[in-house]
Amino acid sequence: MSARHRKQRNLFTHNLFTHNRKLSKITVAMAGVTVIVPAAVVAGIVTSGVSAGSSPSLLGKAGPQPAARTASAHPDPGIPMVGAAREVAMLGVRRARAQQAAERAADRRAARRAAARRAAARAAAQAAAAAAPSPSPSTQAPTAAAPQPSGTPQQIAAGMLGSYGWSSSQFGCLVSLWNVESGWNVYASNPSGAYGIPQALPGSKMASAGPDWQSNAATQIRWGLGYIKSLYGSPCGAWSHEQATGWY
Repeated sequence: MSARHRKQRNLFTHNLFTHNRKLSKITVAMAGVTVIVPAAVVAGIVTSGVSAGSSPSLLGKAGPQPAARTASAHPDPGIPMVGAAREVAMLGVRRARAQQAAERAADRRAARRAAARRAAARAAAQAAAAAAPSPSPSTQAPTAAAPQPSGTPQQIAAGMLGSYGWSSSQFGCLVSLWNVESGWNVYASNPSGAYGIPQALPGSKMASAGPDWQSNAATQIRWGLGYIKSLYGSPCGAWSHEQATGWY
């Protein structure tokens, strides 16, 4: 190398050093000349090299830096939470429905038990009435030979009250009682076996009042009034018991 070339190299190095005294320790081989490059210049080269794909000769063996890899997508953590909340809600709904069904079933069982108790109590009451002493002649029901009353079942019942020693004030209680029991229907029947206007249990008990007990309103009413007289004393007494217990 000639003296002039060495002088030019030293002058270039001196100018770089005096321009920025904070030099990096990186050396870059360029045209066979080792040059100390300021840190600011190196930073600029590296930045431009990364963004523009600089030549490996300037950046060393590292070459252009690859673009940052996009983070792999992960499922939204909120989605599993929403699904779990939905499952919990559905589980609550299913439990509530099962509980309601169980409660309804329990109510039905309780109603059946209550109906069975009422039927048993009514049968016992009627058995007791059948075993009771016969009423005195003054309260004896009209005999079959007596003229048969006519009219609607309620008219027939109203006409019979006096023969049992009751005033017309008892008629309202009797209407309420048999409205609940049978609706004054001669053919009213119940799964328990009760039958007719007074709901005799079983219906065949009314045969003691006449052989036509299955279809004759007067026969059924005669038996029913005798039953009320022997067990409760009056229609209002029977109606009070009905309101308290659901049967008479």
